[in-house]
Amino acid sequence: MTVTKFGLGQPLRRVEDRRLITGEGHYGDDHAPEGCLHAALLRSPHAHAGFTITDLEAARAMPGVHLVLTAEDVADLKEIKCQAPLPNGDGSQNHVAHIPLLAKGKVKHIGDAVAFVVADTVAQARDAVEAIGIDYDVLPAVVGIRGAVAGGAAAVWDEQPDNVSFDSTMGDKAPVDAAFAKAAKVVRVEVENQRLVTNYMETRSVVAEYDAGAKRFTLTIPSQGVHGLRKTLMGVLGVEKDQIRVVTGDVGGGFGTKTFTYREYPLAAEAARRLNRPVKWVSERGEHFVACAQGRDNLSVGEVALDADGTFLAMRFDVIGDLGAYLSQYGPYIPYLGATMLTGVYKTPAVHVRVRGVYTNTVPVDAYRGAGRPEAAYLIERLVDRAARETGISPADIRRRNFIPPSAMPYTTPIGDRTYDTGDFAAHMGRAVEAADWTGFEARAAESRAKGLVRGIGLATYIECTAWGEGEDVKITLDQDGGATVYVGTQSNGQGHATAYAQFASEHLDLPLERIRVVQGDTDKVATGAGTGGSRSIPVGGISVGAASKNLAGKLKELASEELEAGIQDLEIAEGAVRVAGTDRSIDFAALAALPKATEAMRTGQGDFVPPSATYPNGTHVAEVEIDPDTGITTIVRYTVCDDFGIVVNPLLLAGQVHGGVAQGIGQALHERTVYDEAGQLLTASFMDYAMPRAGDVPFFHFETKNVPSTTNPMGIKGAGEAGSIGSCPAVMNAVVDALDRSVGLRDMDMPATPARMFAALAPLRKAAAA
Repeated sequence: MTVTKFGLGQPLRRVEDRRLITGEGHYGDDHAPEGCLHAALLRSPHAHAGFTITDLEAARAMPGVHLVLTAEDVADLKEIKCQAPLPNGDGSQNHVAHIPLLAKGKVKHIGDAVAFVVADTVAQARDAVEAIGIDYDVLPAVVGIRGAVAGGAAAVWDEQPDNVSFDSTMGDKAPVDAAFAKAAKVVRVEVENQRLVTNYMETRSVVAEYDAGAKRFTLTIPSQGVHGLRKTLMGVLGVEKDQIRVVTGDVGGGFGTKTFTYREYPLAAEAARRLNRPVKWVSERGEHFVACAQGRDNLSVGEVALDADGTFLAMRFDVIGDLGAYLSQYGPYIPYLGATMLTGVYKTPAVHVRVRGVYTNTVPVDAYRGAGRPEAAYLIERLVDRAARETGISPADIRRRNFIPPSAMPYTTPIGDRTYDTGDFAAHMGRAVEAADWTGFEARAAESRAKGLVRGIGLATYIECTAWGEGEDVKITLDQDGGATVYVGTQSNGQGHATAYAQFASEHLDLPLERIRVVQGDTDKVATGAGTGGSRSIPVGGISVGAASKNLAGKLKELASEELEAGIQDLEIAEGAVRVAGTDRSIDFAALAALPKATEAMRTGQGDFVPPSATYPNGTHVAEVEIDPDTGITTIVRYTVCDDFGIVVNPLLLAGQVHGGVAQGIGQALHERTVYDEAGQLLTASFMDYAMPRAGDVPFFHFETKNVPSTTNPMGIKGAGEAGSIGSCPAVMNAVVDALDRSVGLRDMDMPATPARMFAALAPLRKAAAA
C-alpha cells in the first residue's frame, strides 16, 4: 500500500495548532489542584559567601505560611547528582560538585537556593522569604574562564584550588606535533562562545501532590521527558519507581534546559508530603535568569597546519568550558561531546584536542540547543575561514579541497570514535553558494559602499551527531471510535510531534491525522521513554511509531480476515478500514474494535528501535550582512541554507525547525550575552539588559535540502532539530569578519557582534571618511 495523503513526506500543517492558539493548551501553570499552596525561594544575592541564618521564626509566624525549609530540614534527602562524570586525561576521576537541594553554610552563585517557603499565596510566600534573617560573609568570586584559570584566583571549591573539574584529551599528539613542525603554514584563532540564558517562552514550574495513603507523589512539570525526571527524583527522594508519577502537559519551549531535575521539584515534593497538600512553584522570568541552567560558554584556541597547496595536515584544539559553580546533569559532557566533533567535515589526518571544564561562581551550565556541537562547528568554521583568508584561497575552494569525499564513506574520524555514514558536503555547499548568488556579491557590496555601508558574506559547512543512545518502545492502540492512540516516551516542546508521529502511523493505518492521538508525558500511561533531546524524537521515536503501527496493521488484518472471509494476503488497509483488495468488501476500524475477539492485545501494536549509531546531518549556511559604520548596527540581508537531513518526514515541520534554530543562532551571533561583574553579580538579569533577537532582526530564509539517506537509520532519517543553531553562528560571524576585513582589515571578532563592538571596530572607516 502506498499512502500519499497523510503519510510521510507530505508538508502537512500541524494538527495541534488549533488547540494551542485557541487557548485550549494545558501548560504547567494551568495546573491548579484544589487546596494548592504556593512556594517561593530565598536565593543568594551574592556569588560567593558564607552565611548564617539568624531568624526563621519571624517568617514561620507570618500570615498564611505553612512551611519553611532549610538545608538542615532536608538533610535526609540526597543531592541532585551530575550524571556525566568524565575521566581526566591520566585516567583519574574528575572532581564532581553535585547540586545540593539547599545551600548549607556557603552559597556558590547568585541565585543559589538557601530556603524554601510554602504559604497560602505566592505573595505571602515571598513576604516570608524577605522576613528570613540571614548574615552573609562575602568571599572573593571567580568569574569567567580566564578568571578561573588565572594564577592566584580564588577557589570555588577548596579541594580544587585550580578550579578545574576535568582535564581530558583525545587524539594522538605526536603525529599532530610532527605535522605542525613541517607545515608550510600554520593558522590560529582564539574564539569565545559566550554564555547564553536559555529563554524559552514558558518558564519552569512544578506542582507536587502527595497521596499519604498510597505514599505516592505526583509531580506536574513542563519538561523534555518524564521518565528521566522520575529516575533522578527517585534517587533524591529515596523512593521506588511506583511511588512517583511525573506528568508533563504542553510545553512552551525546552531547548535542552527543561531536561534536567532542578531543586524546586524535590523540594516541592517534600513540602507536599509534609503538609499533605499540593504545592506549586512557578518561576518568574527574573528568577529564571539565576535558577535555570545556562548554555555555551567556551573559550577555545584552534590551529591548523597546511601544506603549500592549502591541504590540511593536522589540527589541534584547546577548549575550556565554564561549568558554573555546580555540575549540572550533563554539564561536563557538553564541551567533551563538542570536542568529539571538531574534525568537522574535513579529512584532516591527525587531530589532537585538550578539553577542560572549570568551576566559576556562576549559574551552572548544561545542554542548550545543539549541546556542544554548535560550539565545535563555530570553532572549526572560524578556523577554516581564517585559513582561507591567510592563504588567499577562497572560502569555498579551501573547504572543497579538504572535504571528506562521498567515496570515503563510511569515514571514521581521528578523534571521538565518530563514523560518518553518508554525506556529500561539496554538493550542498555548491548548491548553497549558487542559491546565495555568491558570484553577484561584489556588485551588491559596491551598492552598499555607495550608501556608506559595509557589506560582507560568509559561509559555514557543518556536521553534527544526532539520535544516538537509548531507543524508544512505543505502543499504539485501536480505539473504540476507530481512531488510534500512540503512546511514546518522547516529549514535544513545540516541534509538532502530534503531527509527525501521526504521519508515521497513517503510513500504515491510512487514518486522517486528526484521528490519531498522541500521548506523551505521563509515567503512568507511557511505560518507558528517553525523552526529547539530541534531535532524537523523529529518527528514533518516529521509527518506533512506524514499527508499532505496522504491527497493529497486521493484527487488524488478522481480525478482519474471518469477518471478510478472505486470506490476510488478500487484504489491504485504506481510509481507516480493512478491505479485500480489488473489491468493495470492507470493515472499518470502529467495527473491528467492536468485535468480541478484538481483545486489548489484538487492538495493540508494539514497536521499538534502538539506534545502532548516531546519524550525521550536515549542511551549508551562507549569510550576507550589511553594517552601518555610523551606528554599528548589523543587518542580515540575505540568508541561504542547503541541508542534508536524509529522508524528510514533513517538509513544513522541517523548515520550521531550521528557521527556529537559525533565529537562535542569529541571536547569539549578534545580540545575546550573559554578563557577570567581577563580584559575580549578573548584570544581564532581565530582558531590559539581555538582548533577545526580535522579528526585525531575522531575515527571510532561503532553505532547501540536498539529501543523502542515512545508512544507520532504517528509514534513512537524520535528526534536524538542532541543525539551524549549529550552522548559523559561524556563517553570520564569518560574514561579519568578511565585512570588517574588507573595510578596516580586522579579522578578529567575537560574538555577539553588537552595535557597540561594530561601532568601535569601524572607527577607522569613519575617521577616513571625515578626513
